[in-house]
Amino acid sequence: MIRFCQFQITFIAIRKRGSHYDAHERISHIGGFNIDGTRWILTEDDAIKSIEDGRYELYVSVNGKSVDVVVAKHGERKYLKTQSDGYSPNNLLNLSECP
Repeated sequence: MIRFCQFQITFIAIRKRGSHYDAHERISHIGGFNIDGTRWILTEDDAIKSIEDGRYELYVSVNGKSVDVVVAKHGERKYLKTQSDGYSPNNLLNLSECP
């Protein structure tokens, strides 16, 4: 039996090509904090694999509401995004950059 862990994403790192808020920027890493205050961080590729393998469930908090992070595909490229929640722009790109 595979057990999954649920983690809140609280920050991101992006590959810089322009503005942090550019919806076409690619997220390179995501991260957050464990209960003990230590920081965790995953590459986007590791996060995608972990979601697809069912090991991790990832989410962000938007206005006090949990919104799941899912794997999407554009052409042949997989990427992370939040489930449609009626908020715009992308909830992941609105997170602060990696501390």
